[in-house]
Amino acid sequence: MHERVLSASPNWYCSRCSDVNRRGVLGFGAKSTVYLVNVTAASAAVLGELSGHTERVSGFAFCQHDGQESVCATSSDDKSVKIWDIEQKAVLAEHTAHQSTITSIHWSPVEKGLVVSGDEKGIVVCFWHSRNDTHSFFPEPRTIFCLACSPHNENHVAVGYKDGMIALIDISKKGEVIHRLRGHDEEIHALAWCPQPKEEGLYSWPEDNTDASNGLAEVGGGYLASGSRDQTVRIWSTARGRGVMTLKLPFLKRRGAGVDPGVKERLWLTVHWPKGRPSQIVSSSFGGELVIWDLTKSGKQKWTLLGSSADGQTHSRIVFNMNSVCVGDRELLISTSMDREIKCWDLASLECCWTLPTLGGFVYSLSFSPVGTGCLALGVGDNMIRVWNTLSVHNPYDTKTYWQSIKSKVTALAWHPVKEGSLAFGTDDGKVGIYEAYSNKPPQISSTYHRRTVYSLDWGPPIPPLSFGGSEDKPSYSLYSCGGEGVIFQHDPWKLSAEASNIDKLIRDTNDIKHKLSPHTDLNWKPDGKVLAIGNEDGSIEVYGAPGLKLLCTIQQHHKIINTLRWHHQHSDQPELHCLLASGSSSAVVYIHDLRSTIENPLESPILVTEAFRSLSGHTNKITSLAWSPHHDARLVTVCYDGTAQVWDVLKEEPVCNYRGHSGRLLCVQWSPVDPDLVWTGGDDFTVQEWAVSKQEHARPPKSKRRVELEKKKAPQKKSKKKKKAAGKGGLKTEENESPIGEEEKGGSGADEAQSEDEGEDEESTTVSTVTLSTGVSKDASMDRCTAEKVQNGGKIFMAMKKEVKEERKKEKPELSLKKRKPRSMLPLTISMDHRPKEELHQDCLTLAAVRHAHGESVNCMPGSGEHIQLGLFTDREALCRMFQEEEDSHVEAGNYDSVMYLRLWNGDLIGALHMATEKGELTDHLLSLAPMAGYQVWARTVEAYVKQLCLQEQFLKAASHLVSIHKIYEAISLLKAHQLYREAIALAKARLQPDDPALNDLYMSWAAVLEKDGHYTAAAKCYLAADCSFDAAKVIAKKGDVMSLKTAANLAKLAGESDLAHSLSLRCAKELMLSQDWLAAQDVLRIQDTLLGHRLVFCVSELLTQRLSVTGVVSWSSASSHAWSKPTEEDFLSAIQRVWQSEFGLATADLDQMKAFHQQLRAIESPSSTVSMPIKQLLSHVALDVALSVVSQLLSDWASAVEELLRAVTRGFEVGHFFLMTEMCQLLLPQGLDSVALCKQRLVQGDERSLFVSQSLEAFVCYQLLYKDWWKHSCTSTTTTANSLKHTNVHQTPVENGDTNHERETGSQSEAQAAEAIVKSEGFWKVLLSEPHASLQATKRVIKDIQSRVASLVQQHSRPQEPQPSLGTQPQTHSTDLDEELNEGPGDPHDKQRSSVADCESFPVLVAQVTEHQKKLAALPDHLKKYSFPDVAECCIVLLYMDKHFGLIPHHLCEKATSLLLKYGTTGSLHKAWQRFTL
Repeated sequence: MHERVLSASPNWYCSRCSDVNRRGVLGFGAKSTVYLVNVTAASAAVLGELSGHTERVSGFAFCQHDGQESVCATSSDDKSVKIWDIEQKAVLAEHTAHQSTITSIHWSPVEKGLVVSGDEKGIVVCFWHSRNDTHSFFPEPRTIFCLACSPHNENHVAVGYKDGMIALIDISKKGEVIHRLRGHDEEIHALAWCPQPKEEGLYSWPEDNTDASNGLAEVGGGYLASGSRDQTVRIWSTARGRGVMTLKLPFLKRRGAGVDPGVKERLWLTVHWPKGRPSQIVSSSFGGELVIWDLTKSGKQKWTLLGSSADGQTHSRIVFNMNSVCVGDRELLISTSMDREIKCWDLASLECCWTLPTLGGFVYSLSFSPVGTGCLALGVGDNMIRVWNTLSVHNPYDTKTYWQSIKSKVTALAWHPVKEGSLAFGTDDGKVGIYEAYSNKPPQISSTYHRRTVYSLDWGPPIPPLSFGGSEDKPSYSLYSCGGEGVIFQHDPWKLSAEASNIDKLIRDTNDIKHKLSPHTDLNWKPDGKVLAIGNEDGSIEVYGAPGLKLLCTIQQHHKIINTLRWHHQHSDQPELHCLLASGSSSAVVYIHDLRSTIENPLESPILVTEAFRSLSGHTNKITSLAWSPHHDARLVTVCYDGTAQVWDVLKEEPVCNYRGHSGRLLCVQWSPVDPDLVWTGGDDFTVQEWAVSKQEHARPPKSKRRVELEKKKAPQKKSKKKKKAAGKGGLKTEENESPIGEEEKGGSGADEAQSEDEGEDEESTTVSTVTLSTGVSKDASMDRCTAEKVQNGGKIFMAMKKEVKEERKKEKPELSLKKRKPRSMLPLTISMDHRPKEELHQDCLTLAAVRHAHGESVNCMPGSGEHIQLGLFTDREALCRMFQEEEDSHVEAGNYDSVMYLRLWNGDLIGALHMATEKGELTDHLLSLAPMAGYQVWARTVEAYVKQLCLQEQFLKAASHLVSIHKIYEAISLLKAHQLYREAIALAKARLQPDDPALNDLYMSWAAVLEKDGHYTAAAKCYLAADCSFDAAKVIAKKGDVMSLKTAANLAKLAGESDLAHSLSLRCAKELMLSQDWLAAQDVLRIQDTLLGHRLVFCVSELLTQRLSVTGVVSWSSASSHAWSKPTEEDFLSAIQRVWQSEFGLATADLDQMKAFHQQLRAIESPSSTVSMPIKQLLSHVALDVALSVVSQLLSDWASAVEELLRAVTRGFEVGHFFLMTEMCQLLLPQGLDSVALCKQRLVQGDERSLFVSQSLEAFVCYQLLYKDWWKHSCTSTTTTANSLKHTNVHQTPVENGDTNHERETGSQSEAQAAEAIVKSEGFWKVLLSEPHASLQATKRVIKDIQSRVASLVQQHSRPQEPQPSLGTQPQTHSTDLDEELNEGPGDPHDKQRSSVADCESFPVLVAQVTEHQKKLAALPDHLKKYSFPDVAECCIVLLYMDKHFGLIPHHLCEKATSLLLKYGTTGSLHKAWQRFTL
């Protein structure tokens, strides 16, 4: 499905997460997916992926046996092991024998059906997948880091542990440990067996000879290499169970960079033993370098650095995995690294062959350079920017990475329009900067930060204040950034250190806006720099004119947050397309608006646009990005959260193709600036994919909402809600079942993004967390820095730490239970002394007597302490205090702090009691009531401490009340507001603060924002009203978009004096009512605003027109309500309109000033061109506007405009293929037919060329419908067959084309038919229809279309003949002819054959030259001739000849003229066929 792919980065901190088979297919785990890459010495290409695991892939291994190269094994943190067929991409077998996280996996090189895996608990599982058999062993109670099966003995497996030990086990003896290899001090990262089985004679080490006589070598085994975090590589003899060589990593100062101070903590030492090199091993080093060791040498000659010949060849971060493969006669080494690059090395030359970049985060933004052709910039969530030279011949993945000063997710990118290499970027933390891509300098960072994520960037012309000053003092382009807080900044690219300007101030000043502006979510400058489009959070789009940002129009089409805006490119040969604006929001519909009239002829006041030029429906989730094709006219590609990209033909409103290659949501899209068939997309699956439009098998987006259903299945079932809700947190019914509008819904940093980013995008922030977790834990259980980095890169924390924490919590439980136990007495120690033996109790009496009667003599007794504590009650106060002290100590030990407090209180230490209660969190209302006894300061401190305690207990209302008691009103209000108790906070503020206190207004605005986000629009509107923000109140009520909400919002805006807003809302409400045919309610709504009188007149005409057409059958629906004056009468239609306007609307037709004002209002109403897909109700509203304009022009005696508007009203039905609507409009507007047209022509100014063409076209359409009436009269029996044949010559449908033979009944009375026949027989009738200038124009258009179709066919034959391509340069057809399928069934036409044979030998330049020639011919024709519609002259000629042949009604010279016109202008294949079939 795709051409090229940048995949997700290989997972970090895995001992074996990549492998390569004998065929040169590399597989590596990335997140929960395995990517497959075809490896050659020249390049790499992504073949596909294996998806099935639900969590991170922790291990991957191929089967290396003959005939099994397509079989592989994977392990995952979901505790499963799966066996795959990479050709079928299907699971062959799997097991879930592990109960803990799997850390390593390996496929036995000897036993082809055996897969061995180990987990963090120390369990080793052997899986024979061919017989679906598993065996588990527990050789050592240690955490396994890696393992490797012996290539020499099918039963031997080497296992590396976290504590540095290596165990060699025998799986045939239930995992018995053969040798324990000790020497490393820290965890084992990798194990690699020597490919040569024998140990003798390979190396000449002195220590090897000492054990030669022991006979241990006969056991067999082979050498084993291990890499550890202790910075050493060790070579072990598995036969003798001892180490034979230790290799210490050389210190390498990284070229072009300083030494990393944390080099030891960030080390991952992996080793690989190439199969064809038994005396050499490859290891990673400190900073990403790879070292090849020659085991036969010593000293510095022992190691060699790979890629040492040139800078930039080595990895820049630590390397995790290495694999080797022989491709042809070259031995290649593949390495994966933390720098998110996969490199291929030639082991013969030790040079890097190629580099495959990968991505470690969401792909938020794509941008092609307009200057550097083919340079694609990628903004990724791994805090890096990548610039990909997509046109590189030698390296298809030629990519350069930028990371300096970014330090956050890159969410927006924009190349400078003319300055080569200047790339602007925006980040998740609100930073905006500019990189110079062709220099090594760090980026320039703007001193002005956004408070939230940067949504979008765009370059545009400078506007005030930046546009002030001389040309040498201001830049030619400014950088504009839109952030998540809803603000757009203008940055000076020459002085980014200067403060950026907020364009909202200029918008307010220019347009005199006093109300709060809606937060902005996107912006896009028109390529010519004259117009700026801004999308808002409330779904509106505002279009401003540069440089003052005067508001030209507001588009109210979307009802959710605008996510993306794009203007059509400016190099189209159709100027009407230059002003197309495409927009996508959080709804699934893409709207296209044609703003040409608004931009080219702006009015003094901005207009409201509520109808789209085109609507593109098909996606099932929110639209995140879109892009126009720079190679086509009106070709658009959109991406969506449904995981697909859709290409659209905008003018036809048809889908072209749908791409479904991504496994997640799509966030960005770009069309290739070089190849018109290639599109680039990026998404949250961490990939960028290049795909061809012509190769996609799907045309439309998927209809099923699979992602939504999966999320519903995964989501836990909600418990039944309680009937009563907490005060202040509920009680309101949500008005819409949709996500809050205020939510972060852009592709940048919303809540939706956090659910799937398991690959760490911030790699540097692990040191602090590591230190914190390891405090107070034993050394063995402490978590090192390496493990912490593994956690944030998709890894898991080993369970030793968690186990100790759980045990400590269990020990704490008895103490917690003692803390809750209530004592029976305040003096438990004293009471316990009363339960001693009788002898001791008697002795107490004697002791007490001795103390009482000592008279100053020393007594060997201390009453109130120790064994005599009980005597403290019966002696002096000092003894009582000692007794209290011991009782307090006892209560503290038992956790009875309330008793301690009461004892201190009784002892008079009120401050000490309060201090104890404050420290232990045991303050009560009773203690607080006693606090004033110690003074005001003590009481105030105690209240504050009690407030903190209550907040921890979530008793916020009580806490706020206590703050009020010490006169801390603002603090109490802030407390309630912080916990969203807005209702109570407002009640308190209004009761205790001044009415004009700003805190009260802030409360209303904050609560309104929360309510609006939750969908409680009416409650939010009340808050806005209380805060004197009536404009916002009206807008929030209108958000729901139903009739009742819009009407309420309009009335509210009118009461508040917001006339412009009331105007737009009333109009929206009236249009909704008009679509439901509730005419009474629509007029009532419009009557609210005096400024809507023009719209009322149009609605009046629309109602009259609908009622008239319902009688003729054109309108088939019934009205919900209608006025009495709209009932059809015998009165002329235009006269009826004037009468109703005067009687019902008080229109003074004699007042020219008033009529001119109405005419200006009607001109300002939006009136787009009609399309075939336009609903009939909407079409009738446009016709009504044309009729209303015509009537007003007649009242102003402007007959030139009146006739032109009559023509537009008549031809709207013709343009959309509704012949009967055109016929009925002719009868309504021109009841006397040609006489009515003649009357209009008399009132026109003589010599006006425009009026002449308009009247000629109007007269032609009247004759056109009369022509069909006469034909129906004479062809009652034979109409069906012949008329269906004629159908193939026109794109618009006449009744004959629909196969309706019964329309003779509808043509009127017999007298009308006779009158029509008389007119048709007249020579003037045919003179109107047989217009040679129009015939020439129409023939030229047909020829151009024919040549364009041949060009498309030629391109298709030379590219992909098996898959049809859309025609190049085709344009929307309104009046041109169309070839129906039925014509293709007839006998072959010699003209078609001749054209086909000629087309076979024609070249592309010849065809282009022909198109250019005819375009010049077309341009030479008068503009008025091309501007106004005209019936097809060739069609009229064919009908004339047909009628003459069958009915004999036509004079001979007219037949000759028709034949002449057909011979001259009707020689194309379809017309020639129709001519032959009708007349021969």
